[in-house]
Amino acid sequence: MCRCPHRLVPNVATLHDYRVTILPQHPSDGTGRRRPSLVVSRATRILADAGVESARAEAELLAAHVLGVPRGRLALADDFTGEQVDRFDALVARRAEREPLQHLTGVAGFRHLELLVGPGVFVPRPETELLAGWAVEQVGGHPAPLVVDLCAGSGAIALAVAQEVPAARVVAVERSPAALPWLRRNAAARAAAGDRPVAVVEADVTDPDLLAELVGSVDVVLCNPPYVPLGVTVPPEVAGHDPAEAVFGGVDGLAVVRPVVARAAVLLRPGGVLGVEHDDTHGTTVPELLSADGRYVDVVGRSDLAGRPRFATAFRRADGPHAAAAGTWQTGSS
Repeated sequence: MCRCPHRLVPNVATLHDYRVTILPQHPSDGTGRRRPSLVVSRATRILADAGVESARAEAELLAAHVLGVPRGRLALADDFTGEQVDRFDALVARRAEREPLQHLTGVAGFRHLELLVGPGVFVPRPETELLAGWAVEQVGGHPAPLVVDLCAGSGAIALAVAQEVPAARVVAVERSPAALPWLRRNAAARAAAGDRPVAVVEADVTDPDLLAELVGSVDVVLCNPPYVPLGVTVPPEVAGHDPAEAVFGGVDGLAVVRPVVARAAVLLRPGGVLGVEHDDTHGTTVPELLSADGRYVDVVGRSDLAGRPRFATAFRRADGPHAAAAGTWQTGSS
């Protein structure tokens, strides 16, 4: 889940320059109701002035949220009532103060899912959908893959894999007492919707004995760890609302990545695969860590849709002194 500043925040003045308390009166048709197009246009200007990227899209999403309609049907929606205008204005004011959109609506979209999010859990980012999609490609042809998602947070990666690969057994690992309730709620909701239940494990991914019962049997290990180096300036949505322990990964950003690389090699069966997201400054560093470990082959650094280094993948060796005794499996995708 991308925590990089260049995507989320433009170069703008301080938030206090755009503090919003009351929005100007919206034009109406004389009945006290407000047309969605006018309401959205005024909100767009306010959000743009506050430095919010994609201001129009976010204004439309907030409007759709208040009206209880999909964004694509906003043009066909009934006019805002006075009460709805007040509620919408309050949400726009909070967004102008750079409270995350997802905290205001209570949900975050991720691939084909809508996940509950809020204070205490990291908001999943679109960039991480690429890692989840890569994992789905890896296990799509396997009859009963075992997939482990480390640093699961809201459960975005784990639940996406479980939904898209019904045969998969998925384990989601998270240690944060604040994030775990969100993970469990999302897992319960997806199970109720008919997806195969995801096993939630409360544990520290840096524990050298993590998931000891699964050693040598895991087909895919995935991880979106905290990876921003300490001291890096992050967008106000991240700095003020995402949990610091889910964002920052030590002085060099690799404090969690290193033990994950080591433990994944123990958990994976020979021929199993690892995918780990990383900071865009680690485009060579993380692949080098994987290669230097000695237990991985076919190490590949992968970019996001903007061309920035985003995650690295590797196969567990199936031969040589570092190979384990278990059987192997591979797919045609790497």
